[in-house]
Amino acid sequence: MRRTILMVLTVMGTLTSCNALKNTVEASSDLSKLGGTWELSYISGPRIAFNGLYPGRKPTMVFDLTDKKVNGNSSCNSFSGKLNADDTSINFNQPMAVTKMACPGEGEAVFFETLKKVNKYTIKGDTILNFMMGDIAIMRFKKIK
Repeated sequence: MRRTILMVLTVMGTLTSCNALKNTVEASSDLSKLGGTWELSYISGPRIAFNGLYPGRKPTMVFDLTDKKVNGNSSCNSFSGKLNADDTSINFNQPMAVTKMACPGEGEAVFFETLKKVNKYTIKGDTILNFMMGDIAIMRFKKIK
């Protein structure tokens, strides 16, 4: 009997915590809110600290909704390409034009490799942009313009 009660409580606790986490991650997605300039503040995956990846300049992205283009800086090189997005999904699978300066460290490579994994986005409060891989936020930007 004790085991059954303990098991039920464990399952209920797990489900409750999953729902609580889900509610904190949800945000609105609206293509019109994507326009503007965003600066990277978080990237998942690398074992190097964020400030170690981008010691001098953080990557930025500028979304031009009128011309359906994206451009920015990877912390070293500039890039530009076609914006492929709607109200919930976005991807960066099409080739982009990128300048070819030699860049120290791994920051630029991590940035572009992570962008390839993005398939949707959410925007929280008009100032936080999360790029998602499925339901997991793998990049976070803050609006600067």
